[in-house]
Amino acid sequence: MDFLLPEIGEGVYEAELVRWLVQPGSKVRRGQALVEVMTDKSTMEVNSPFSGTITQTHVELGQKVKVGQLLLSYTPSQVEAVAAPVEPAPATPAVEPATPAAASARPGGTRRAPEEPVVAAPSPSTRRNGRHAEAMGRTAGAAVASPSVRHLARKLGIDLSQVQGSGPAGRILLEDVTNYLQANTTVKPAPSKSAPLPLSDFGKPGSRIPMIGLRRRIADHMILSRRVIPDYTYVDECDITELVKLRTDLKEHFAKREVKLTYLAFFVKAVVHALKAVPIVNATLDEQAGEIVLHDYYHIGLAVATPGGLIVPVIRDADKKDLATIAEDIERLSRDARAGRSKLEDVRGSTFTITSIGGLGGLISTPIINYPEVGILGLGKVVKRPVYDEHGNLRPADVIYLSFSFDHRVVDGAVGVAFGNALMKILQTPAVMLLPERLS
Repeated sequence: MDFLLPEIGEGVYEAELVRWLVQPGSKVRRGQALVEVMTDKSTMEVNSPFSGTITQTHVELGQKVKVGQLLLSYTPSQVEAVAAPVEPAPATPAVEPATPAAASARPGGTRRAPEEPVVAAPSPSTRRNGRHAEAMGRTAGAAVASPSVRHLARKLGIDLSQVQGSGPAGRILLEDVTNYLQANTTVKPAPSKSAPLPLSDFGKPGSRIPMIGLRRRIADHMILSRRVIPDYTYVDECDITELVKLRTDLKEHFAKREVKLTYLAFFVKAVVHALKAVPIVNATLDEQAGEIVLHDYYHIGLAVATPGGLIVPVIRDADKKDLATIAEDIERLSRDARAGRSKLEDVRGSTFTITSIGGLGGLISTPIINYPEVGILGLGKVVKRPVYDEHGNLRPADVIYLSFSFDHRVVDGAVGVAFGNALMKILQTPAVMLLPERLS
């Protein structure tokens, strides 16, 4: 029997196949994820509405597939063979690819405001098929759970058929999986089959790597940024000796509350201060209207290296959050990004981006602007340097190189330097970042 690509969202008619989750010979159950596909809106797992054995796959990785196109063939199980045909189950959104390209343009060329997420609403037939497939899964005794729950269970090596669901009609929720794990301490997490950690796999000589999925999205977005934006980069050095001392003093206090305090949390706070001092850097260019749109909200993107490529989760309303909350957000967003658990709202709508090579040992970078923003900050590593004080005496200092790239259509050189100076001023008086917003 043949299985076709089902409806995957209203207004979505094709997707790119990025990963097969089954192979010929695989035995599958109802509700099991068959394949991962990527659309302009999200990455989705397509779930099986049948039980049986896969006999053949008909689509290659990286290939575009239209709704209704043949995906695979299978031999139904004996129970399936005598049952009435079941409509294909809809694809279910799993993890947003979260590339910088997420802030793209509307059809027809009108730019979408960065804060507007696009979520595909299920069509009536999609909802009907989903309810039907779920009901059939319950009838057949298969565990009913969302793709995110199934993903977690696979990571932990848990058989969902052994988990008691507490959701509607016995649906298994995330809490059910964690409760099951706590109650069964002998359960060991299954070895991860995901790609290696970021930057740990540098390729194999003589091999070819398909340019598909997230990697291709990143490439397309970088080309767009370079083609559209006449950017320039300048570098400055900043003495952050006082910031290093402050972080050292606070680190243990934060750790007792299970919060990891990194330098990045301070830089997010400092960037917000600088954006308020030089508002034109917190902007996008509406080319069609011929207008520079200055934003009155501060959504700071953080470039995170993942096994699949670079993505930019976003700390929303960073101006309204204290240092501890920002630190918690950084840890959560980075962890979810590397584990492939980023949600759609986590990766949309940044107004300014920070990227860092310091953790890998780099000093200076020339970061590419995250289109359609007009600026980006690159952080190098913190190094110990001898510097002269105001009296001409040498002293040791903790120094970092700051690399700025700006859209020259919006931010002139002098304006870029003014932003850099505002940033360095707050970095050199870091205690201000601990004050409430109304006092800082």
